[in-house]
Amino acid sequence: MLDQGKGPSSDEGRGLAADEQSHAAKKRPRGVYWLPNLFTTASLFCGFTSIVQGMNHRFDLAAMLCFFALIFDSLDGRVARWTGTTSAFGEQYDSLSDMVSFGAAPALIMYEWALKGLGKFGWVAAFVYVAGAALRLARFNTNLGAVDKRFFQGLPSPAAAAMVVGLIWTFTELEAMKLVEWRGPDLALLGWLITIYAGLTMVSNAPFYSFKTMNPRRRVSFMTAFAFMLVFGLVSLDPALVLFLFFLGYGLSGWIYAGWLRAKGRPSPFARHEPNESA
Repeated sequence: MLDQGKGPSSDEGRGLAADEQSHAAKKRPRGVYWLPNLFTTASLFCGFTSIVQGMNHRFDLAAMLCFFALIFDSLDGRVARWTGTTSAFGEQYDSLSDMVSFGAAPALIMYEWALKGLGKFGWVAAFVYVAGAALRLARFNTNLGAVDKRFFQGLPSPAAAAMVVGLIWTFTELEAMKLVEWRGPDLALLGWLITIYAGLTMVSNAPFYSFKTMNPRRRVSFMTAFAFMLVFGLVSLDPALVLFLFFLGYGLSGWIYAGWLRAKGRPSPFARHEPNESA
């Protein structure tokens, strides 16, 4: 005689659970979008190859590969949005790729180029940078859609990587042209400062302009178009130096803007999104 107070048997419960899992599996889309992930893979490849070239002491090539990784990284998300192929898989894959290309790669290249001679101080600086990149990416992923899209909260990891490898590329080129006699070990202190600064600024609350509000379909003035051509001309004259100075200026801009907001008594763009300490 069945007990009316009992629910379904364990076999029936397992059967229902199996049916629910089977139904969820049928609803889950299979496969991944190949086009945006192709750009992400290209960025990951450049980042990994830059590490290999840095270990081989081809520092100029290692730095250039990091900049190529930056270009591919800037395209994968845009391609996904333009083609309607955004996905959770792509977001996670992009973050893991960024950790290699803009986290591990710049730190290891800088360590081989200049920081190794500093002993523990050198690898600690490299680790601070890697940890800052990891925390920066984790915070970015958890704050998607929650912060002011006009600004990045903290220095973006691609820009931080460009600062670090830009220094290496610039002085490698200057040394090759016999304009300076300084090599990596001679610039260990400068490399240490840049690495520590980039790592800590990535986890700061300084607002850095994101350029996401720029509309590529909007008409611009003739002088604006001329300014873009002038920028391309300057980059072609000395790519290493111009790109390093650009990203160095960008890396300082967040603190300058934060100081301006403070002087004017205006709140930070992220003030309303900061956690409530009393909660």
